[in-house]
Amino acid sequence: MSRVGNNSLGLYVSIPFCRSKCTYCNFASGVYPAREHARYVERVIEDLRNADRWAAAMGVVVPREVDTVYLGGGTPSVLSSDLLSALFSAMRSVFDLDANAEITLECAPGQLSDAALDAIAAAGVNRVSMGVQSFVDREAQVSGRLHNRRIVEDDLRRLRSAGIDNINLDLIAGLAGQMHASWQESLAALVDAGTPHASIYMLEVDEDSRLGREMLAGGARYHAGLVPADEAIAQMYLQAIETLGAAGLEQYEISNFSRPGFESAHNLRYWRRRPYLGVGLDASSALKAAETSTAGRSNEAPQMVLRSKTTDNLAEYLAGPKTAETNWISTVEQHEEAWFLGLRLNAGVKVEALEREFGMAMVERAMESVGGLIDSGLLTSDGETVRLTPQGRLLSNEVFQQFLGLEAEKVGSTPGRLS
Repeated sequence: MSRVGNNSLGLYVSIPFCRSKCTYCNFASGVYPAREHARYVERVIEDLRNADRWAAAMGVVVPREVDTVYLGGGTPSVLSSDLLSALFSAMRSVFDLDANAEITLECAPGQLSDAALDAIAAAGVNRVSMGVQSFVDREAQVSGRLHNRRIVEDDLRRLRSAGIDNINLDLIAGLAGQMHASWQESLAALVDAGTPHASIYMLEVDEDSRLGREMLAGGARYHAGLVPADEAIAQMYLQAIETLGAAGLEQYEISNFSRPGFESAHNLRYWRRRPYLGVGLDASSALKAAETSTAGRSNEAPQMVLRSKTTDNLAEYLAGPKTAETNWISTVEQHEEAWFLGLRLNAGVKVEALEREFGMAMVERAMESVGGLIDSGLLTSDGETVRLTPQGRLLSNEVFQQFLGLEAEKVGSTPGRLS
């Protein structure tokens, strides 16, 4: 599995621009005039250059060495080649990018120009994540996607010709009008594409998306009535695990599958609780407190972690630097995160490692919940490692909820939750 440095940094850059808004999307992204692109990149570069100053004010450490970079959104590939080049140039002027850094760019099929492809290849991008969502043209169209299968196949050829072979393809189980047969068609097309990584998501619709609002209102414009039932979506997910595993794409995380050595190093950083800095709209960071910092903790307490999140309002972000929403994560909350983030990985949670980090008393409290979840068939344990069962992955949110507020139950109060 890909290695992520303990003392290095992951850099996430949010690019919120899209050429169309998918019906199911609730991200802080949208269709904005191209004239906003240049100003936005200027603001991101400003944040990159001010990162050390911001870190000093917050009392956190921002390592200079970067071994993973991820441009997400949105659709970063809609930026012009000049803006992409300027962004990468700024990154390299502020941080030391490791020679073997994984550098990922998200793109939508048909939205990576030849000039932009040349620019990202020259900048060192060595991994591309492509939001296909469905290889069935009708399903893609109904969901608001602008591509068809032929365009996806053409983009794969162009990326490989540019020397970028480390490619991830996203699929979504549960799109409007999707059937088991059409889902299998998408899975077969993904396998035939020969990419070393795949991400499979079960559709989650909420009221912040157009599709979610329509489902609540009983409308028909976005085909809400054609969304498969939860049971059918769950079966599609299990079907994906079987199909991809048989093709050599082994599941290593709830939604992620890869060939050996092609796991997403940047995403592993999140699940393993390693430091990362997010810049741009609605971007999150998790950074360790500086040794001299006492913010939010006593002198005797273990080192704390600061989580921060920037505004999700584009006009506000473009107006100039603002104080990010911040939250110091206590040792108790870090312990909770260690469980619900670690359990996302098929490798599971090593109990002894948690005992060394947090102490036996805290872990013993969590193990009471583990026992109940094992009895329910949602977790399994060999005495050393705790893992989700296949049923546990389907009900992962319910499992993770059991690890929130454990210490609060013990003392009869509720600590602050992550925002």
